[in-house]
Amino acid sequence: MADPSRLGRDNVAIVVPALNEALRIREVVEGALAQAARVILVDDGSDDGTVDRIADLPVTVLRHARRMGKGAALRAGFAEAARQGALAVLTMDGDGQHDAADIPRLIAAANRHPGCVIVGARLRKRAAQPLHRRIGNDFGDWGLGWACGFRVVDSQSGQRLYPRAVFTLPDVPGEGFVFEAQMLVSAARSGARVVAVPIETRYAAADAPLAFRKSHFRLVRDLWAITSHVARQVLEPGDLLARYARTRRQPPVIDDVAGDPLPPLAPEGAGTTGGRH
Repeated sequence: MADPSRLGRDNVAIVVPALNEALRIREVVEGALAQAARVILVDDGSDDGTVDRIADLPVTVLRHARRMGKGAALRAGFAEAARQGALAVLTMDGDGQHDAADIPRLIAAANRHPGCVIVGARLRKRAAQPLHRRIGNDFGDWGLGWACGFRVVDSQSGQRLYPRAVFTLPDVPGEGFVFEAQMLVSAARSGARVVAVPIETRYAAADAPLAFRKSHFRLVRDLWAITSHVARQVLEPGDLLARYARTRRQPPVIDDVAGDPLPPLAPEGAGTTGGRH
């Protein structure tokens, strides 16, 4: 008899927050549909015909009359996934930077690590990531690890799998990109660990085979918003030095069944455990 708690294409909902994604949204949604039976697109006030591009596809579409931010879009998608009875939610951005072919790997990792948040960590071909984004990500990993109580890898990745116990957590604060950072902190404080699954970095470049729209992430504005929010999460419990020391002793969990060589992490993020399954 099949295990009803085992995740697969019929009980994982893919949630796609979308803001002006007409360029690649059809490819994204078709890729998601090839991997899962439930796809929920949350249109966050687009004015470029994003929804029109996928009007004939069998997906659930939620629409915001005005732009409310990524946090609000994800909350709406999570609520709909819970209503539909999904056992997990897998998020991916609507701009095409996440490869739907990685979805089975994230689901398989979730089955190996029940109850954990699975992050598609952009560790392969990491040199393609703009230097300023890489520095920002390393800094974000350092601060979020402190808030979570264990080190994390690519905490800014939007391709994640949240088990039901996490995506249904009530009253998770934070708006915009801050919400995704807070989801990791809230998950950790609820007892869930974060597991990284290496994926390839896909960014716009002059010689790249794929075209992407300009990122909605604004490095200075959004990184400041995330940093100030996470700083409060770090400071509130007190006992800073002891918690920092405990965090540094908890290396990131990297589940890499492919076993391919990975680039070195930032010095503070070096070390893995639970990987090479």
